[in-house]
Amino acid sequence: MRPILRTSGEKKLVGCRLTMSFIDYKAEQLWQRFMPRQNEIERTSDELISMTVYSSTHFTGFNPANQFDKWAAVEVVNFDAVPDGMEPFTLNCGLYAVFNYKGLSTDSTIFQYILGEWLPGSDYRLDNRPHFEVLGSRYKNNSPDSEEEIWIPVKVKA
Repeated sequence: MRPILRTSGEKKLVGCRLTMSFIDYKAEQLWQRFMPRQNEIERTSDELISMTVYSSTHFTGFNPANQFDKWAAVEVVNFDAVPDGMEPFTLNCGLYAVFNYKGLSTDSTIFQYILGEWLPGSDYRLDNRPHFEVLGSRYKNNSPDSEEEIWIPVKVKA
């Protein structure tokens, strides 16, 4: 699987955030909290954004107990009407390797491939910016026919 390299513009997101680790993975709880309230947000599209914000050392000496912030969000025009209990987040522009993935969203082998095979063999390295998935009209939660875009922040190796 080969990615498409894209430069993303700035995105304004509104959603819910939860701190977790790969050992104590709470994404399902996060989405269960967010989905009933998503229509309270004045959004730019029907796409959902699943975003992960890692610390700058998260992948250095990787430990599955390392904590990170996971977001369930949607894109908005501005932050004028953030619902109570939700938060704004500005996703800065930058270069991404975008993988069009088809399969179960719970199958972590795609990330093992991206980080363990594709990235080391490419001309790029991880950039310290959020990772995210765009869950559009072809996304079908827990279905092998589900499709999503996986956006991995990269920069050219020095």
